[in-house]
Amino acid sequence: MPGGRLTQQERQQIATGLADGLAYAEIARRLDRPTSTITREVMRNGGPTAYRADLAHRATERRAHRRRQAAPRAAEAPPQPHGRDAEAVREYEETLTTVFMQSGTPKMMARVMACLCISDTGSLTASELVQRLQVSPASISKAVAYLDGQGLVRRERDERRRERYIVDDDVWYQSMMASARAIAQIVETAQQGVGILGAGTPAGARMENIARFLDFVSESTARAADQARDILHAKPATTTGAAAEQPPASG
Repeated sequence: MPGGRLTQQERQQIATGLADGLAYAEIARRLDRPTSTITREVMRNGGPTAYRADLAHRATERRAHRRRQAAPRAAEAPPQPHGRDAEAVREYEETLTTVFMQSGTPKMMARVMACLCISDTGSLTASELVQRLQVSPASISKAVAYLDGQGLVRRERDERRRERYIVDDDVWYQSMMASARAIAQIVETAQQGVGILGAGTPAGARMENIARFLDFVSESTARAADQARDILHAKPATTTGAAAEQPPASG
């Protein structure tokens, strides 16, 4: 599988594949590239409907030029903890950001979320986020307000009275429960529609089916989140040990 940056010809093939309605995985297979590479390339250059090979190529060249200019400053930065490969971590952060964007999170909010998730502490101050992401304090403030409203981060004051933004284990549970409540609200509204449109009409029947489907999804989501909540607090060693104790599959 080839590595390195995408060529202009490969970007043209991506644009052609998108125009033909191909999935990212199929485009990646044809180019012999990881699917994550294609996904990241498209999402950072306008998305599937606005992607243009020539603009994407020029944008990549500009980013590479900025990185080369910033190289002396980057060399002064402290090394990655735990012996991590700094470039591999940067690439992974971009991939995680892309995945969050695909789930509907706006780009800056996705970048902040990814940055918090891959930090060992799971918490950063506004100034730390500004430094890591090289964006304005206003951008961080807006992103955090959005994520806080979605239940994806929480705020705390540290010993120096600085506000810290935190992604902890229970944030994911609370987010799932918030999603279940939002779906339940749609269920209630759909059920109201049945009464207004008439249960025996095509529109009424459609709304009734929507309500039944989403009611099942909402209840299943809340139940699964409750049942799986302990997993969020399990130590990795415990999880690994439990998996190691599983008997081998019989064949």
